[in-house]
Amino acid sequence: MESPVKNNALKTSLALAIAAVSSHSLASGFAINEQSVSSMGSAFAGRSSSAEDATTVFGNPAGMSRLKGEQVSGGVALIYARTDIDDASGSFSGSNDGDMVPLVGAPMGYYVKPLDENWTFGLGMYVPFGLITDYEDNFQGRYYGDRSEVRVVTLQPTLSYRFNDQLSIGFGPTINRIDGELTSALRNPLPGVGDGEVKIKGDDLALGYNAGVLFELNAQTRFGLTYHSKVEYRLKGDTEVAGPGFVIGSSAGTYDASLELTTPESVDLSITHELNADWTLYVGSTWTRWSRLEEIRVDNQGVGGLLAGNLTTITEDQNWHDTWAHAIGAAYKLNPHWTLRAGLAVDQSPTNNADRSPRIPTGDRKILSLGAGWSPSDQMTIDVAYSYLMEDDTEINHVSATKGAYRSTYKNTAHGLGTQVTYRF
Repeated sequence: MESPVKNNALKTSLALAIAAVSSHSLASGFAINEQSVSSMGSAFAGRSSSAEDATTVFGNPAGMSRLKGEQVSGGVALIYARTDIDDASGSFSGSNDGDMVPLVGAPMGYYVKPLDENWTFGLGMYVPFGLITDYEDNFQGRYYGDRSEVRVVTLQPTLSYRFNDQLSIGFGPTINRIDGELTSALRNPLPGVGDGEVKIKGDDLALGYNAGVLFELNAQTRFGLTYHSKVEYRLKGDTEVAGPGFVIGSSAGTYDASLELTTPESVDLSITHELNADWTLYVGSTWTRWSRLEEIRVDNQGVGGLLAGNLTTITEDQNWHDTWAHAIGAAYKLNPHWTLRAGLAVDQSPTNNADRSPRIPTGDRKILSLGAGWSPSDQMTIDVAYSYLMEDDTEINHVSATKGAYRSTYKNTAHGLGTQVTYRF
């Protein structure tokens, strides 16, 4: 007869892995948009065509060919999310405070140097994916999710080549490190015995690439197209089961764990048009292939106690779908020292009503952004930006033999604040 604790532990481990694909960032799924504060001010509408500073290493590597001289850009974006949980009910008692996302920061840094009239070298470091969620100890849906912390840090060396006054291309391999620690409550089936805990740690290093094309129709209008490749990870680490009571105690221990996860490819197309000496307009769309996330697989091996001999791969359907994000923006040059920006974006959620969980409580979103750039000299520009995100209400409706039922409505909002400094040599 299969142990209820074995079933519970392995399924909880699976739920923890699913946490690696949820986020309260300013982009859909578990992507993070904040790789450029100057682009953030216009809601990233012209990310692949603006090519205004060294952050184009990420936005469109071909855009490095437009930059004059050597320069560096660096900054950080802070994200503060707020969640209200309404109409909660379930098999077990508990609280529904929400606000499970602490203040988090996404750093970025870039360097660009022209090598000759045609070739330009660039180097970037940024965070393309990540999350942190941390529910209160007595959260009613704790068996479906407790604490998650996952991040991807990318290093991208890049080259661009300018064919002529109109056409440039760029390419850069990406070196990506993913790591995380994921925990969840583990229900003990014995009456009067407290919850246990399952904790998963893992990391991996994998390669991908970014490529882009920039076409300058004339001095006022340019088109940009950027491709960010998928990256395939196989996280390796351990699953630790701990908790009170002899049933959980007999299964307590640390087991080898592995998880396969693919971050999706995306295509960004945008247009930048300089209407006159003061106004610049941006429009852009991004397609992301979230449909790669059909299911999550977790392997627990080297197990002992009640888990001995069970090397089965556990899977759970996700069935995410591809998404589109669209944005429009504008910049106004107030004077030689100040540029003001604004933008509006709409972004689809890849989740579906049937599979959405407290780990992935996101819905379609709208984002309003404001920004400003101050250039005290020709060598330096300081950019700041603010974004407000509002999501559609999302429903959670889950029932499990081992974790009980949990139903609720999530209302998510988020604030983003970024600053960036660019220095030209």
